[in-house]
Amino acid sequence: MTERPDTTRAAHRKAGVSLRRKVTGYVATAVSLITTLVVAVLAIHIVFVAFEANTGNPIVDWFGDAARTLAWEFVDVFRPGDPKMDVAVNYGLAALVYLVAGRIAVALVRRAAP
Repeated sequence: MTERPDTTRAAHRKAGVSLRRKVTGYVATAVSLITTLVVAVLAIHIVFVAFEANTGNPIVDWFGDAARTLAWEFVDVFRPGDPKMDVAVNYGLAALVYLVAGRIAVALVRRAAP
């Protein structure tokens, strides 16, 4: 006996919904991971500056360069006078914006799942 066409369509529709849920789940996870990595780079740079890490060290230098690139327009939003406070406030603001924007993006992606 053969399957009824309605049952086959329902099975295909269910498989399509399942695939879309998986894909949106992967996209949401990727967005969350990228956002977390960006925030971590900014936070590590703040820690390096706060504790006066050796700027001649290639790791410290890499995090500084990456953080300056990621903080783009937030680098000089506030000018508190103290260089450590300047980095903490401005790069911290950039990290907060990335964190909030990333969480909103993840929520929107997950909401798009059927």
